[in-house]
Amino acid sequence: MENMSATKTQEEQWMVQNQVFRIYDLVCQLPPHAQSVNFELRRDNHIEYLIKSLKQLGPNFAVLDANRPWLCYWIIHSIALLGDCVDDKLENDVIEFLQRCQDPNGGYGGGPGQMPHLATTYAAINTLITVGGHKSLSSINREKLYDFLLRMKDTSGGFRMHDGGEVDVRACYTAISVAGVLNILDDRLIQNAGDYIVSCQTYEGGIAGEPGSEAHGGYTFCGLAAMVLINEVNRLDLPALTNWVVFRQGVECGFQGRTNKLVDGCYSFWQGGVAAIIQRLRLVVSEQMGLPNTSNFDSRTESDNDSSDSDGDQSSEGASSPANDSCQPIQKGKSNDSPRIGVNNNGYNFIRGPIGMRPIFNSMALQQYILLCSQEEAGFRDKPGKRRDHYHTCYVLSGLSICQYSNIKEADSPPLPRDVMGPYSNLLEPVHPLYNIVLDKFYEAYEFFARS
Repeated sequence: MENMSATKTQEEQWMVQNQVFRIYDLVCQLPPHAQSVNFELRRDNHIEYLIKSLKQLGPNFAVLDANRPWLCYWIIHSIALLGDCVDDKLENDVIEFLQRCQDPNGGYGGGPGQMPHLATTYAAINTLITVGGHKSLSSINREKLYDFLLRMKDTSGGFRMHDGGEVDVRACYTAISVAGVLNILDDRLIQNAGDYIVSCQTYEGGIAGEPGSEAHGGYTFCGLAAMVLINEVNRLDLPALTNWVVFRQGVECGFQGRTNKLVDGCYSFWQGGVAAIIQRLRLVVSEQMGLPNTSNFDSRTESDNDSSDSDGDQSSEGASSPANDSCQPIQKGKSNDSPRIGVNNNGYNFIRGPIGMRPIFNSMALQQYILLCSQEEAGFRDKPGKRRDHYHTCYVLSGLSICQYSNIKEADSPPLPRDVMGPYSNLLEPVHPLYNIVLDKFYEAYEFFARS
């Protein structure tokens, strides 16, 4: 038999695994106090890095000229997750800049005078909601924005990213997310959107960007969240989707975005967010799997399997968890028809309702990957060997928040110390999993736009 040489993909996977396992092994060999230092969230450093970036970016960022609302969102949202905010001057600067990005005919471009685009519209709206306050929220021209969303509506039921642009699941989500959070989502925008998203679910169970493409973590989040917001999530094959997402958590303990791809810190949210949404869809998942419709929430975590932990308080011992602990995903069954769930189209009832099931991923293992392999002295990165950036800082922190709150039973409940790896001071603000907006800011926007 001929010797088969390794493929480039295999070689890259082995290289990443070796880098990650080397970090885990080094930490495991440290004395307990030195271990605990490695599991601390470097909160002050991250905030300093983010605020400095918001004030001034170097010339290398010129290539992101059409992504400036995204930079605002990544930075402002990250700061909010860390429990901080910017000063009044910076807030006003952000609001005024985004006002200049708002097109007279609706929507937001990547910069002043640029063509309105659904992606940068989503980023701008999420930024303004995260800034919060009357000036920020009232700066949004909802009437013109609705007209823009309607213009982006395609005959397929999906949406175009911009005038003459591509139709994909990302466009569906950004349009529906913006309309939902601004309380302007209606039947005209929803019409046939579910048909388009369902057509993008693949044989693997995940969701692709467009029909016939490969399932992808980002598009799976977009498709699932959009289907919840339009109250058609029962049309997806949720057991197959669950099966796909749990197997995206690899031996490194982080998530990959697609089958046979490398781990990437940003999927801590894209895949972790999918898992957080599924936790609130117990009735639909149980019905599709033919399981009894019970209401019990099993809140045990991985740490509860250790009978020596009688009080469950690990606030100072999170780093003592084995750094090479394996990730054990759960396999789900086949799908049947199921009833629609009772959520309205802005995500308020969804987030206020009970959480019906345990996490479907190893949240402690993912926190370990984030804190040891994605965290730099300031900012977060994709994986060891990569450089920090604002995109990964945003979505890694969002994923860390999802992890920390994955075992709570009710909305607004604080997690137990045993569910937060490292010291309890690592705790971040909770996010709304459908929008990736800090919960307090979502509630403020919900009340504001319900009145106006």
